[in-house]
Amino acid sequence: MSKTELLSRNRVILCHFDDYSHALLFPKWVQGMLWPQALPEGAEPMAAPVTDIAGHEAAAIKQAVVQDTGLNPDELETVENYQAWFQTPGGPLRVHLLRFNTPDAPKPAINAIGGTFKALSELRGGVMAELLLLREAFRLVGGGQS
Repeated sequence: MSKTELLSRNRVILCHFDDYSHALLFPKWVQGMLWPQALPEGAEPMAAPVTDIAGHEAAAIKQAVVQDTGLNPDELETVENYQAWFQTPGGPLRVHLLRFNTPDAPKPAINAIGGTFKALSELRGGVMAELLLLREAFRLVGGGQS
């Protein structure tokens, strides 16, 4: 499956957790908080499928994001226990969570692809579905459960 096909069936939240300050930051993009685009119109939360669905594998999505953005794959890790699924007019869509494992947030790399890091508190007023996804990411990563 091509990078474009994978990213059309999936979305990604990127984050950086600073162990020293306990700050959790998310890149904010023009389209919202999800890479490469916002949730499609009509997306409704759904339960995670009982069996794996082809085209939603975390390793393949990480690779597609790296190819799409030029980010360093060694600086990203998948938060495996993050599960967010949506039913869309085009079929199931999964949201993945990738965490930067660098000491500092890679602000220049994110700026180069059109994003800026923001704390969750700076994102008030955003799309509610995205804010709820970020809140779950905060619970897992910021709460020490990743």
